[in-house]
Amino acid sequence: MDLEKTPEHELVTRCLSAGVTIAVAESCSGGLIAHRITNVPGASDVFRGGAVAYANEVKTQLLGVPTDTLAVHGAVSEPVALAMARGARRVFKGEYSVAVTGIAGPSGGTAEKPVGTVYIAVAGPLEARARLCCFEGDRAAVKAQTADAALAFLLERVEAV
Repeated sequence: MDLEKTPEHELVTRCLSAGVTIAVAESCSGGLIAHRITNVPGASDVFRGGAVAYANEVKTQLLGVPTDTLAVHGAVSEPVALAMARGARRVFKGEYSVAVTGIAGPSGGTAEKPVGTVYIAVAGPLEARARLCCFEGDRAAVKAQTADAALAFLLERVEAV
């Protein structure tokens, strides 16, 4: 694949031209989003850092996700994704951040939240927004689709600058 046509390349290019920095907080994607961003030459000028906050304790201790939010809504929820995005923005001091939390499978799904359920949130200087995505496939496919969607959502928000 031509790197210049990837969402991560477009994202880094847009961030460079807009003069903004970005950060990530990942759960179900396991660092794939940060990996893809840092594959792009020039990413060091815009990418502040990221966290793989897989355990709930890391979500609370590092990113500041309230324990009551986790208890009421569960780790795979819009409020947790929004809190993770806000936390990553604060911790890494990026103008924008993206966070993902979901169920990559093959186990862990429920009737309410089946495997492939992923919440993606982007926090910026003025607001934070979240999306619910429902992906299909095996664990690797869910992770790849999560990274694609997260990069696209972050790019969309940065392009609004």
